[in-house]
Amino acid sequence: MNKTTNREEELKKKIVNRLNKIEGQIRGLKNMIVEDSYCDDILTQISASKGALNGVSKLVLENHLKNCLVRDIRDDKEETIDELLITIERILK
Repeated sequence: MNKTTNREEELKKKIVNRLNKIEGQIRGLKNMIVEDSYCDDILTQISASKGALNGVSKLVLENHLKNCLVRDIRDDKEETIDELLITIERILK
């Protein structure tokens, strides 16, 4: 069974807009490789893309903590805390 999360429309729109920008950054990176752009310029763009993805991760994690985690703790679903710890470990790699 797949779990789902209902997100507020404003948050969903914000995340989708950021992901659209990231998608554009990745396409730009691909073009930089094809066009033999300078390595340092490519690495700078990769760093910017990672930063943008980290920003999306922060938004999703914040929503998860404020909504999903709180709801599951209220419903005595303590396994959600273990799930969160695994997720945080994965994010920090």
